[in-house]
Amino acid sequence: MKLSDFNYTLPPGLIAQHPLVHRERARMMVIDRLTKEIRHDYFLNIEKYIPAKALFVINDSKVVPARLIGHMEKTGREVEVFLLNALEGGYRYRTLLRPLKKIKYDERIIFDNTTLWAKLIDHEKRIVEFNKKNIMAYLTKIGHMPLPPYIRRDDEPSDRKDYQTVYAKPLGSVAAPTAGLHFTKKILRDLKASGHGFGRVTLHVNYGTFHPVQEEDITRHQMHYEDYNIPSATVNILKKAKERDQKVIGVGTTSCRVLEAYAKTGEVKGSTNLFAYPGFSFKMVDLLLTNFHLPKSTLLMLVCAFADTSFVMKAYAEAIKEKYRFYSYGDCMLII
Repeated sequence: MKLSDFNYTLPPGLIAQHPLVHRERARMMVIDRLTKEIRHDYFLNIEKYIPAKALFVINDSKVVPARLIGHMEKTGREVEVFLLNALEGGYRYRTLLRPLKKIKYDERIIFDNTTLWAKLIDHEKRIVEFNKKNIMAYLTKIGHMPLPPYIRRDDEPSDRKDYQTVYAKPLGSVAAPTAGLHFTKKILRDLKASGHGFGRVTLHVNYGTFHPVQEEDITRHQMHYEDYNIPSATVNILKKAKERDQKVIGVGTTSCRVLEAYAKTGEVKGSTNLFAYPGFSFKMVDLLLTNFHLPKSTLLMLVCAFADTSFVMKAYAEAIKEKYRFYSYGDCMLII
């Protein structure tokens, strides 16, 4: 299975740089795996295409404002510290640093004229140590939203709300579970009133989601790990859904990975490196709501595994022709 099978050319102007004012008005491509039919609609009409009393499974992870902008104490040079994950003890973090080569071990990085500062203590592993423990309170005040690199602008105050799902709760992700961005509180209420169920899972998206696949033979790709949790209430809902033949809708590739990891291992909490590519057998997810993904990405490969590579790539070509908006702040696809 070749990496080139998952490639396509996207005009840069189709990469959404801002969200829609009304998130529920995103366009929605509906693709039918059985009939190979492609339809065009809007997300606010999603109920027209789903089975009665379906179960939506949503990822409620909340995005951390994980980018800190500071300056070197002596030179004044601007430095960006992107927090990836906290290490034991609470003072040290694995990070991405820019410009890495200009940062010295013996010089403090000062953040926004606050009492918070950090030092680089491991250049190779890019580990920094802060003078404060558990710095989440500082991130809430001075952190910047970690918009993906294809959004070529600085984050804005509005991104703090726009780059979160309306049901986000536990902080932990450095990228939003973007399929969920289309839901509004009203749509959630309306779907529940129509008899549809909702189950929550948590998968904290880490920076590995942007890690490119470099092996031409994709089966040799080493998938990154991400931490997940399925509450007992959701486990019970899922068991009842399967007993009643209630259809399960995975909201995004992250929810899908959690559900299929659970189906494979039976573990409700842990870390998964599940890699779904064509040939993968889905045990839990019956329908999939997802955004449009980057070429050659593991996310696109999961979608191709769910709906057939040639059909998905045909749908992507039509989305480009019809000028859909791509990626995190873009439009969506419902696979039925």
